[in-house]
Amino acid sequence: MSAPLLAPERRAVLSRRSLWLAYATAGYNLLEGLVAIAAGAAASSTALIGFGLDSFVEVSSAAVVIWQFRSRVPEERERLALRLIGLSFFALAAWVTFDAARSLLGGGDADASPVGIGLAVASLIVMPLLVRAKRRTGRELGSATVMADSTQTMLCTYLSAVLLVGLVLNAAWGWSWADPIAALVIAGVAVKEGVEAWRGEHCDDCAPRPVAADQGPACADGCCSEGKA
Repeated sequence: MSAPLLAPERRAVLSRRSLWLAYATAGYNLLEGLVAIAAGAAASSTALIGFGLDSFVEVSSAAVVIWQFRSRVPEERERLALRLIGLSFFALAAWVTFDAARSLLGGGDADASPVGIGLAVASLIVMPLLVRAKRRTGRELGSATVMADSTQTMLCTYLSAVLLVGLVLNAAWGWSWADPIAALVIAGVAVKEGVEAWRGEHCDDCAPRPVAADQGPACADGCCSEGKA
């Protein structure tokens, strides 16, 4: 992809911001995953345990961004980084599908989990903030990797909402089927995003167009779409 014209100082600032956002994502999701698995084991909740494992997939996506932006020339690692993130999307979809099918086929009734509900609420607050920061940074920097990682974080936001609905419905009315049905929809979206990341299409859909040196970054939906790989 053609990177937007940025002053070296601004590019360095955005690269450091991308790195710290990835560190924040990895740290939060590591904690989230540990809490979710512990709470899931206590409540015999396959949804919570699956959510915890999904959090570790998000950690792997953040780790790819960290690996890329610790390079002196991050752009040289972008193609491989995108493919690694694509693989993390596929892993996410595979686990969600497996866990949802197991729940639908009789994975056992889960107990109510106040800790799980609280965790899902916290994630619905934290994750959108990370998504917004990543997308703003990725668009200005013209980084397909950061944009793909922001989509991974957005999918985890959706999963947090799915988890919350499933836990609340199960606690209130015993509707244990609601969570796996919604999770299967998320799995389908994850496969789509994984294919796009693997092909490098995130850079064409989301990156800014190159602009004149005396202008700020500009972006429009579908800009550069003619150059899709």
